[in-house]
Amino acid sequence: MTTIVGVRAVDGVVLASDRRASKGFFISSKTTQKILKVDETLAVAIAGLLSDAEYLVNVVRAERNLISMRRGFPMTVAESAKLISNLAYSGIKNYIPYYAELIVAGVDDEGAHVLSSDMSGSIISEEYTSSGSGSPIAYGVLESLYHEGLTLDEARMIAVRAVEAAMQRDPGSGNGVDVHTIPVLKAGG
Repeated sequence: MTTIVGVRAVDGVVLASDRRASKGFFISSKTTQKILKVDETLAVAIAGLLSDAEYLVNVVRAERNLISMRRGFPMTVAESAKLISNLAYSGIKNYIPYYAELIVAGVDDEGAHVLSSDMSGSIISEEYTSSGSGSPIAYGVLESLYHEGLTLDEARMIAVRAVEAAMQRDPGSGNGVDVHTIPVLKAGG
């Protein structure tokens, strides 16, 4: 039970999440980190079982580094999301699913990207997305405020408002909002 949000802007991406971790009806933590930085250009927001999500992100972090070193240039955001998708798909096909839904957000030479992945291994590119028990509420805010050409600052404000709205009605979401922004890479840097 959680709320995570990803928003794509013209100049970067934003991930936002609440901080509450629960075990059934018990709030087990009020300071849980649900946004995991992979590197300076990629981060993942997690909903579901924390251990499964952390495992997937750690494997992708390692594979992303190895593949980039081997071929001499960095992986794209879509390629990194596909790694997560392949891991999730192999889990479900082997009857050992990873109980996690992820939002993969980052920037590369092609621009800013937000992709959602579920436990079946599907991966979908989105302008904005949400997952977790508070996502129906967050989507109301995202759909009413999102527009083409958003700046990173506007996307940040919308993402925070979406998570805050979810925390008002969803008992599985709460205890504040964490935000991670990744600006588009500048030429030559």
